[in-house]
Parts: sequence; C-alpha cells; structure tokens
Amino acid sequence: MTSNDPILEADLNAYVDDQLAVGRRIEVEAYLSERPAVAAQIMKDLRVRDELRLALADHRAPGRQATREAARLLERSLSRRRIFAAFRRAATVALFVAAGWAAHAAFGPFGASEVIASTPPPAFVEEAVRAHRTTLLRDAMASQPETETFDPAEIRSATAIVLPELPKGWTVIDTQVFPSAYGPSVEVELEPEKGERLSLFAVRPGSFAVQQVLLFHADNARAAYWQIGDVAYALVSQSRKADALAETARGLLRTLY
Repeated sequence: MTSNDPILEADLNAYVDDQLAVGRRIEVEAYLSERPAVAAQIMKDLRVRDELRLALADHRAPGRQATREAARLLERSLSRRRIFAAFRRAATVALFVAAGWAAHAAFGPFGASEVIASTPPPAFVEEAVRAHRTTLLRDAMASQPETETFDPAEIRSATAIVLPELPKGWTVIDTQVFPSAYGPSVEVELEPEKGERLSLFAVRPGSFAVQQVLLFHADNARAAYWQIGDVAYALVSQSRKADALAETARGLLRTLY
C-alpha cells in the first residue's frame, strides 16, 4: 500500500543515502519512473557517491588526485541537492584523506562490498551468464549463423530497450533476442579486441531501480551489472579481470544518460 504524501527533496536525498523504508522507496521509484530528468540526476548523485566510496577504499594512496576529485564532485552535488548530513561527513573525511590527515586503515572495511555484490544477484544476471555461454557454444557450431547486423534503433523499436553506445573500435559479432518474463531481452556479442569476447545483455526485469555497477562471479565467468529505470544490463566475460570489466561497464553506463 502506498501513501498520498508528495515526494519531497528530502525523500530523494534519503533515497540516494539508502535511508528509506521499503514502502517509501517504492513510491520514490514510481515517482522517478515518470520523470526521466530527475532519475538521471539521481543516477549522477549515486555515481558520485560510489566513486567517493571507492576512492576512500583505496588505502594505498590516500592523497591521490582521484580522491580529491571525487570529494570535489560530491561537495558540488551536496551544495546543489542538499544531501543529508551523513554525506557531508563523508565529503569532509574524503578531504581529510586527500590532505593526509586521516589514517587509511580506518577505511579498510569499505573494500569489496562497494563493488562486489555480497547478496545473491538479481535473476537477470544469471540469465545473462547463461546467454553468454550459449553464445560461445553457438560460435563453435557451423549450423548456427551469426547476425552481425546491429541496429540499436531497430532494437529499441522492437523491444523498448535502449542499448549503451559502444566504444569506437568494438566489433559486433552477433545479436540475438531471447524471451524473458517481462518482454524480450537482447544479447549482443562483442569483440573489443582481436580474440576477446564480451556479451552485453539487456532486459526489462519487471521492477524500477537505479543501481550502479556491481560484480558477480559465476564459475569461470564474471558479470558486471547495473540498472537504470526499468531496464537492466549485464556485461559478461570469461577473460577480462574484475576491475577492468567493472570499469568498462561504468563507461557503458555513462552513455545511457
């Protein structure tokens, strides 16, 4: 059951800060689903928050430029959106770290939990891994021709799924549409460089969320996954290292808003 209370700036701030009860969070997500511009701003705030946390987690270089830059971006976001006092404390700590005043050991617990999912991943991630393995199997079969034609506009028209803009130099090897519970999903087999294979999987999971990139390990495959609004994405690889895969996924995410 939802309330009739209007969504206020404080609710958006609490959403970014993970401070809302489940019911109110659902109401905020419904509000964002009808306002793409506001949802895009929330995505930016979440990205800045996560970049700061990652900077804090890198205890090897407490005074590096990336930490100062993350803190500066968060401070600008704070002044623009008046995010809760907890974020102000985080920004202050980041500035202290950049100046060398804070002990890096205090931030060790922020490590892998910010990048690698500590809870079971959504169902679409396992679908993406299965689709990736199916693609590799299809590659080895002469009776399964590849579809190299890649038309993002046609895919969007047919599936209502917007795909990220691919980096220059990447080659599309195959494009397939799979059935799923909430409409068709799309898998694009990619070759970033000679001999390497990545799979980009996109699907409508049946829920609205604003989720930054997380990592999932499944046997010999890795998936970097995220969600924007009602479309979720997963980038799957069997060869690329986790950090490199996550960074590639963040680059694709940024092209979506």
